Amino acid sequence: MLPANETASARPQERSLGDRFGRTMKRLRVSLTDRCNFRCAYCMPESPVWGAKQDILSLEELRQLVEIFVTRLGIEQLRLTGGEPLLRSGTARFVAMLSELRCAGLRRVSLSTNGVLLARYARELADAGLDDVNVSLDSLSPARFRQITGGGSLRDVLRGIDRAREVGLPVKINAVVMRGTNDADVLPLASWAYHQNLPLRFIEFMPLDSRGLWSPGKVLTEREIVALLARDFQVKPLARSNENEPASYYLLNGHFRLGVISTISNPFCARCDRIRLTSDGRLFACLFSPAGDDLKDALRAEPDHDLLESRIRLSVSNKPGGFVEKSTLINGHAGMHVLGG
Repeated sequence: MLPANETASARPQERSLGDRFGRTMKRLRVSLTDRCNFRCAYCMPESPVWGAKQDILSLEELRQLVEIFVTRLGIEQLRLTGGEPLLRSGTARFVAMLSELRCAGLRRVSLSTNGVLLARYARELADAGLDDVNVSLDSLSPARFRQITGGGSLRDVLRGIDRAREVGLPVKINAVVMRGTNDADVLPLASWAYHQNLPLRFIEFMPLDSRGLWSPGKVLTEREIVALLARDFQVKPLARSNENEPASYYLLNGHFRLGVISTISNPFCARCDRIRLTSDGRLFACLFSPAGDDLKDALRAEPDHDLLESRIRLSVSNKPGGFVEKSTLINGHAGMHVLGG
């Protein structure tokens, strides 16, 4: 619940969270767990070491932190991530808890998932107030899908997508493209999404994998992806309608919008408005930050919203420029399964 003195109109001058580059944060990604039932090479280490149970914030603790981000710092959109967020018990209940913050300025609650458990929880998530779902789907070949995910079931993911649409949850597909692994899937995925009328975004392979597999040569760039699409579709670039949108969009055959997130070949860091909170209470102001700033100790000691707000502001004020400052494999990184992408 919001404190009596904290309303949607409270602290109007301070409800903004900016960094030293003049970027204003509006979106918070909240990782519910570092655990996952897939082993995607671009995300998970071969032998993951899970965070200790006592270090993982309860859903009530996460809700307290999110409340500060929304009521004091102007965050408007939340995305629940992992690991795989649907492995966390009570995810739908957490969505309902977050929906209470809509009166304080929260506009959207979304979820990113590998989709394998989505059929089981779609109705519950929709009833709890979830706005939309992103599903990772890197191949439509069952064999290649198993290879990429370390044994995942394509059939279960497709069933989850169908079920989510049945209960009225908008679904968007994200596909990471890796040269030599699934670049042959670009056209099949685009054709499938086109005929299913499912929003699709291709994502360039980023240097954040915990196995050290990334190299510039494994990146299929936006230009190359568009060239592949042009073999089967009429492709027209679209003007950017949202300056903070990470994807460049194209119109296929005059009516289907498809996006490409080109972190490597055309970084969008200068307009980034995203920050990330891990399940153990670390705040990563940048996806490429080697370490996060701990909020858990201050939260658990004796919750002081002023202290937590000041720590968050300091962390975000030091947000780095992004990939444009790195342009190489990120060593010592927390891992995508911890950050949630």
